[in-house]
Amino acid sequence: MNIIMFGPPGAGKGTQSEYIQSQYTIKMLSTGDMLRAEVASESQLGLKLKSILAAGELVSDDIIIELIANCISEPECQKGFILDGFPRTVAQAEALDNMLQHMGRQIDHVFSLEVDQGALLDRIKKRAAETGGARDDDNEETLRNRLEVYDKQTAPILPYYEEKGVLRQIDGMQAIEEVTNQIDGYLKEKAA
Repeated sequence: MNIIMFGPPGAGKGTQSEYIQSQYTIKMLSTGDMLRAEVASESQLGLKLKSILAAGELVSDDIIIELIANCISEPECQKGFILDGFPRTVAQAEALDNMLQHMGRQIDHVFSLEVDQGALLDRIKKRAAETGGARDDDNEETLRNRLEVYDKQTAPILPYYEEKGVLRQIDGMQAIEEVTNQIDGYLKEKAA
């Protein structure tokens, strides 16, 4: 079972991905986590990524595709994976489909968490307060920039997956448990 989670920053993709990973024993691949780990390594690429992320900009396709391809090839992804934060463009979606096709795999579900952007700003402020602003992207200016980038570049991917019949739009403003129940319903329906 291979899944993509969509939604603007702060929509709850990570929370839902963690649940799916634990419930269905498939590997969660968060580009954000992979990128932060690379930044923490302080490699040349990590230092470059740090300035890109701090500015709220998107990382280039070639860097992301390189990170994702390596992870999908790992044995821990044999039962399936959840992509959180990738793809961000139609070109990346097509590249992902081509990569998976060569591996004899496909995307089974694409969940899009639909949320109010004003509420997202409140969520980020709360997360920044809880973490003491530990993440470079936990500030209002960066979030506003990322929301703008999401609206212009990432949201247009949804029709691509809708045409493939795998898109499931979910009201992300519901309680976490309600969002989880909806996702569970789709996953169990597909498994049946």
